[in-house]
Amino acid sequence: MKQRVLFVCLGNICRSPAAEHIFRAKVEARGLNDLFEIDSAGTYSGHAGELPDPRMRQAGAEHGYSFTHRSRPFREEDFYEFDHIVVMDDSNYERVCRLAPERKYIDRVSRMRDYFTTYARDWSYVPDPYYEGREGFHLVINMLEESCERLLDILQGCDN
Repeated sequence: MKQRVLFVCLGNICRSPAAEHIFRAKVEARGLNDLFEIDSAGTYSGHAGELPDPRMRQAGAEHGYSFTHRSRPFREEDFYEFDHIVVMDDSNYERVCRLAPERKYIDRVSRMRDYFTTYARDWSYVPDPYYEGREGFHLVINMLEESCERLLDILQGCDN
């Protein structure tokens, strides 16, 4: 049975599409494509249909990724369609949880920080690089690479 994973940030043009593509690359590297369905969305719909921010695409390319997702808004139906909804920060968590059709669906929502290892010392969220410089985009990619690896380990039952 496929595990369905949705990554969520504010505009779906920086963090969540990067997480989607990074997680997909890790799934493909392990030969698990048939076991996962992966997507991303944003709690703000103002960027609907847009590609990821050009700075995030550039940073992604420098890390070997091609971020091509088209932004879409998070919707209530996502609770029915996805087993795991992973948000980038507390604001995203609150907005997503408010859309839950029933309280039981909130159990599907986790924060990306739940999968941090080395970044857990200094960060309680994945920072939004939209208003930051070039380094902010690279930091986010590094954080997502680490946390997506651990998330995949957990979903495969390999995490200790």
